[in-house]
Amino acid sequence: MRERYVASATMARFHRSPAKFRGIMGPVGSGKSSACCMELMRLAHLVPPNTQGERRSRYCVIRNTYRELKDTTIKTWLEWFPETSVGLFNWSDMVHRIRLTLADGTKVDTEVMFRALDRPRDVRKVLSLDLTGAWFNEAREIAKAIVDAVDDRCGRFPPADEVVARACLIADTNPPDTDHWWARLDIDTAPEERAGWEFFTQPGGLMELEGKFVPNPLAENITHLRPNYYVEKLSGKSKDHIRVYYCARYGFVTDGKPVIHEYHDETHTAREALAPVRGLPLIIGLDWGLTPAAAIAQRMPNGRWIVLDELVGTSIGARRFAEVLKSLLHERYPGFPCHFWGDPAGMARAQTDERTVFEIVNAVGLPARPAPTNDATIRREALGHACSIIIDGKPGLLVSPRCVVLRKGAMGGYCYKRLQVAGAERYHDAPDKNQYSHVVEALEYAMVGGGEGRALVRRPGDGKPRQQSADFSANVLHTASASGRQQSAD
Repeated sequence: MRERYVASATMARFHRSPAKFRGIMGPVGSGKSSACCMELMRLAHLVPPNTQGERRSRYCVIRNTYRELKDTTIKTWLEWFPETSVGLFNWSDMVHRIRLTLADGTKVDTEVMFRALDRPRDVRKVLSLDLTGAWFNEAREIAKAIVDAVDDRCGRFPPADEVVARACLIADTNPPDTDHWWARLDIDTAPEERAGWEFFTQPGGLMELEGKFVPNPLAENITHLRPNYYVEKLSGKSKDHIRVYYCARYGFVTDGKPVIHEYHDETHTAREALAPVRGLPLIIGLDWGLTPAAAIAQRMPNGRWIVLDELVGTSIGARRFAEVLKSLLHERYPGFPCHFWGDPAGMARAQTDERTVFEIVNAVGLPARPAPTNDATIRREALGHACSIIIDGKPGLLVSPRCVVLRKGAMGGYCYKRLQVAGAERYHDAPDKNQYSHVVEALEYAMVGGGEGRALVRRPGDGKPRQQSADFSANVLHTASASGRQQSAD
């Protein structure tokens, strides 16, 4: 068997790295999976021979689902190492046992196991494995808990009294979201704090210049793609999709219909963190549950809304959340009067002590009231209306960049999930409740509490000529972005 593999510049650095964990991030079609296939085989060849001249190793290849494992990962593996050349693939056990005799007379004996571990509870599937190393294919779909558990099982084969083989993890991925564990380790963690972890980013197939996407002269693996591969892919794709999958940039792409479809992040996000406007109260929306959220906003005298901050909780009770929110307001917004509007569902009494959520929050010192309505349509339209108007040449809603979860929710994280049916695209009638929905709904409560719902109801005859509908399919948004995003909140 003879296969020719030529590593690109980024892949060459990946292969040479001595790091315990090596990750490759790049655009679609950049050869990431092929590089990882070759790296596993290279590592198997480098295992020191034992006294019988055998280079024994065992690797685990991990993908998030078995369907994707079969359709993509194993298919790529067998293209490089076909069964006719290196031995039959055991489809029942999802294992490829490969035995090769090298020129020096030693023998490679490697066992490559393919496993789907798409949820943290699937960690139990690897707790009994003794591995030499592992490969995480499309790591953005894999939880950090799984990576850590697999890491604990590496370096346990072959036994230490036989030989000492290199124990390492390799991974490849398309760019994940900026709050993914990969991005946090790559961007937000100091090198000394992630010693042994190294991340490699390939050049994008396209690059963005003055708002246009053009071919990147530094793109890799181009010779193995059809001419103009990335340019042909542009048609019909959103900018977020292009930036993630073709430009190899961290970003956020969803598969669903956004609930707040009027929101456009480039237009409605301020360039810098917004400061509160003196003389105006803070209007704070609250959503309850074990994933409570708060959105802190102000309504300008001309009707514009600015969203200053957010607070998103996970597995936290109402009292503790209220205490954290109170501390945040004292630290960042001292002296500002606050109006709190919460989900009216919080008026229901708990079965334990018969107190409502509002009573619990009020006891902490936050005088919250139920929002005027819990009607989902009015709430959604209140927020959508603010996103769709231009006031004095500026967007009706401006969000501080520090509101990371809120922005992702408005961009489509808070969405109507796609129905798995053939034919035309169809979606569920109710929005999907997830980690993004709570803070978006908190902002909706703030807006209807702050009068946006009433303004919406009387809008046809309110006689306010300064508000105009924004044509988001034309250049109005571009104009609003150029003038509004660079202005101060007031």
